[in-house]
Amino acid sequence: MEKKIKIRLSTVQVIMLSFLLVILFGSALLALPISSKNGEAVPYVDALFTATSATCVTGLVTLPTVTTWSVFGQVVILILIQIGGLGVITVIAGFTLALHRKIGLNDSRLISDAFNLTTLSGINKFVKKVIVGTFIIEGLGALLYMTVFIPDFGLKGIWISIFNSISAFCNAGIDIVAQNSLCDYAVNPLINTVTSLLIVLGGIGFIVWWDIAKVIRNFRTEKFKCFNRLTLHSKIVLITTLVLIFGGAISIFILEYNNPLTLANYSLFDKIQISFFQSITTRTAGFATLPQENLSNATAIICLLLMFIGGSPVGTAGGIKTVTILVLLATATSAIKNKNEVTVFNRNLSRQITKKAVAVASMSFIIAFISTILLATVTNAPAIDIVYETVSATATVGLTRNLTSILNTFGKIIIIATMFLGRVGPISLALMFNLKKESSNLIKNPTEEISIG
Repeated sequence: MEKKIKIRLSTVQVIMLSFLLVILFGSALLALPISSKNGEAVPYVDALFTATSATCVTGLVTLPTVTTWSVFGQVVILILIQIGGLGVITVIAGFTLALHRKIGLNDSRLISDAFNLTTLSGINKFVKKVIVGTFIIEGLGALLYMTVFIPDFGLKGIWISIFNSISAFCNAGIDIVAQNSLCDYAVNPLINTVTSLLIVLGGIGFIVWWDIAKVIRNFRTEKFKCFNRLTLHSKIVLITTLVLIFGGAISIFILEYNNPLTLANYSLFDKIQISFFQSITTRTAGFATLPQENLSNATAIICLLLMFIGGSPVGTAGGIKTVTILVLLATATSAIKNKNEVTVFNRNLSRQITKKAVAVASMSFIIAFISTILLATVTNAPAIDIVYETVSATATVGLTRNLTSILNTFGKIIIIATMFLGRVGPISLALMFNLKKESSNLIKNPTEEISIG
């Protein structure tokens, strides 16, 4: 009798394959004539690029979304964005709960890995809160958008508002407002505020939501002392996010203040709100109120750093994450002070955390570096534009210095691969091939000192 060969995939491999299957299915739909506004099928590589960008919530597009895709095509893109933002496994789990079924142990492990959680307890409740919270915030965002888009676009403004709200919350950066993204609304306070709030709420991560909710509930009794009740994770996320937003905005404001192609001709208030929006959108959102190619090189470098860091864990944003960068800085500080422990907010971090932070940052850098070299071999664009493109793809940001639309086929394939690897995660990429469990070594290799620095 022939033995049946069972292929057991790790949770990381299942997550990667699920994203890949969604992308392929979405690209097949987008390649249909019905998805195109003019009724003619778009080239498959462009359909694949768009499906990857939407599912990986990146926002880079080779074809203008507003003028290329029909309503059917836009619906497909929006569904891909929502699935990509929440995660394929979470969406499947949501349908399971909607059918009044419990999430099994294997699915719980998948969700735990997808959200980088450390426990399997309360998975059902976690998924419900994530999905309900997401729909509430996206719904409120859409309603606020409608106050602007309905007067500007009529009834079509309802669809634009829904699309923009979901895309902003999922940090996707794809919109159907205009070919120049949100540049026409650069000085509209409501559009700036709503979009920024959606980006930040999606980017700080779902765990921080629940932590802040606890603080608000206890605010009456504990006042401002309730900040101490936040978990270490939430403290790191909130502090780092605020520092990056304000630090980025101040840098952009100063560097672009007299740039005639960006901020020079705006009022002081408008310069401030545009600077804050640029700082926030570079954190993996991808919406633009300034043409990125008009930014000075110094500002572009600041934006590259913000893009590479990205948002926070257990959220919709990409990048190496705020927690990772703070852990790396804390580790470096500890080494400089010759301390044995890495300490953040009077709490010691485990070696596993610091090793993972180094691994995530290293893998992200390697992906961006290799992508930059490959793209430079097939593109004659300026170096700053190429780096901007590859970092944007690696960190799933979606901002471009007008390079995406002129990429050749090889360039498109390179960015497709970069977006996919950037979304699935460097750690997932490293673990994908690790099918065997690490055996405990009783015999240790000898230790030898080397020179550093």
